[in-house]
Amino acid sequence: MTFPVSRRAALSSLALAITSTFAQAENTSQAAVTAVLVTATRAPQAAVDVLSDHIVLSSEDILRSGAGNVVDLLQKQRGIEVTRNGGPGTTASVFMRGGDSKQTVVLVDGVRIGSSTTGVANWAALPLANIDRIEIIYGPLATMYGADAIGGVVQLFTKRGAGAPAMKAAIGAGSEKARRAEAAVAGSTGGVSYAFAAAREQDDGFSSTLPASSSFNADKDGYRKESASSQLAVSLASGHEAGLLFLHSRLNAQYDAGRASYDVRTVQSLDNIALYSKHQLTPGWQLKLQASQADDKSANFSNATATGTSSIDTRQTAFSAQSDVALGAGLLQMLLERREEEVVSSSTAALTTGRTTNSAALAYSLKRDAHLATASTRIDDSSQYGSKVTGGIGYGYRITRTLRANASAGTSFRAPTFNELYFPGFGVAGNQPEHGKNVEAGLAFNDGATEATAVYYRNRITDLLVNTTPCPVEVATHPFGCAYNVNRAMLTGLSVGARTRLGDFDLRGAFDLQDPRDDTTGKQLVRRSRRHANFSVEYRTGPLVAGAGVHLSGKRFDDTANRNVLGGYGLLNLFASYRFAPDWSAIVRWNNATDKRYQLARNYATAGSQVFAGVRYGMN
Repeated sequence: MTFPVSRRAALSSLALAITSTFAQAENTSQAAVTAVLVTATRAPQAAVDVLSDHIVLSSEDILRSGAGNVVDLLQKQRGIEVTRNGGPGTTASVFMRGGDSKQTVVLVDGVRIGSSTTGVANWAALPLANIDRIEIIYGPLATMYGADAIGGVVQLFTKRGAGAPAMKAAIGAGSEKARRAEAAVAGSTGGVSYAFAAAREQDDGFSSTLPASSSFNADKDGYRKESASSQLAVSLASGHEAGLLFLHSRLNAQYDAGRASYDVRTVQSLDNIALYSKHQLTPGWQLKLQASQADDKSANFSNATATGTSSIDTRQTAFSAQSDVALGAGLLQMLLERREEEVVSSSTAALTTGRTTNSAALAYSLKRDAHLATASTRIDDSSQYGSKVTGGIGYGYRITRTLRANASAGTSFRAPTFNELYFPGFGVAGNQPEHGKNVEAGLAFNDGATEATAVYYRNRITDLLVNTTPCPVEVATHPFGCAYNVNRAMLTGLSVGARTRLGDFDLRGAFDLQDPRDDTTGKQLVRRSRRHANFSVEYRTGPLVAGAGVHLSGKRFDDTANRNVLGGYGLLNLFASYRFAPDWSAIVRWNNATDKRYQLARNYATAGSQVFAGVRYGMN
């Protein structure tokens, strides 16, 4: 593998920075900055007490990342790789710790999203403008979220209201005739808190495919996205709250389908709504109830008339009751859930079906002196694949006030998608879930000014669902191949990250050395590299903030046989903002400043050098 810059020099520099961090830990006088995570345990918890490997992205982190969409933002994070079939409006996948995109659970404000047919979230339709914070939890969380939490969980939180009413707005434009506009208002008064946000973005784009593709068309493939979100919370009495959460996003994106004279495109929409209540029954006992519904709809316009349109809709309806009880130095959590999946397909009748999963979970977390510990178990009973039991344990020991050692083990599973079960000529109704067994150990450092983490993990996946040709003899009805539980995979790796502040400079670095491998064939898993890294530096003085980031990735393969190589690449991104009035700032970002040509998927184009500039009102 070849990096565009010296890999040895980059890794050595980061290792030196982490070593220096540990050596200087006890000399700092700054108090630890206590971020709060919800996703790891489904309850608010100080980040310094979370045993699971994690990253929290605040609204300020999102703004200064220079990312224009959720996929580009995640690409800059440790332990994550992405692929995309063209520009930012096209189909995308997110791989965590070398796992498949189907092995990641995605939540928006606690509401699970995704397509039951493909098994992945519609990343392109997620509106970054409406997102206030993102929590990324690495490793299996099946005991908290059930099926598919093998590689990790990504939860996005929309904007929330607190304090005096305030308004934020932004407008900007850039390369490929990109246009963005967003506005939000939030606040609280008289026991009612609220937040409303809306955004619109449009981009003329570029051809999503390269000339070598059989689908190539030289026209531009742009997109348009409109989104809105709202949150409303009412204090019913002391310790009792009820609320409503809502998110809508509609994406109209063009793609290539040969030299068609009509507008080939997909129209996709996400609609989430949740009603919840929280009740502090005693000082040490809280009960939370939630009912939610998530719709993932996609319509494909593949010819000039309506007769060429096909659509597929996934609806997930969920009910949950969670009881959190403080027991001495620990917290006991009891969870009951029901999730109903329904699919309606206009073109493939076999996919119009559904399944129901009833779940019960029990978890206990302990914090005593220098010791942290967790233990959890869960049973998921599905009307389609039967019962699955998962469990996890973790332990952390504070070596010093700022340095902690962690170790954990957990099991997980991925439910087969409806395509893998029912798609004609491909799915097999008897397919069973994949199973994961993960162990990991690491160090976490945090002195308030500097954070660093290093984690080694080993995740063995059995009953891996792959497209196998020819099918096993017991599936004689599929002469052209099928989805089947025939393979095993091993996901191993070392993930290291650090962040520190030196005077006016904020320095960050992360690298992943991994081996995502299909054990049955001995081949590297598709579109996943063995090495990738991110480094950034930010300079802040008075009203000016300026920064630069580098993203590096090693070579990958676009096929299971590892014959089609996707070359390694390096991207340079620049960002600056200037506050020219108390509530006003100008921003500019220059992504892929060196105009690097590379591929995330074979014969699909990626963006070249792009500039975007805008004005924002309101502080973040």
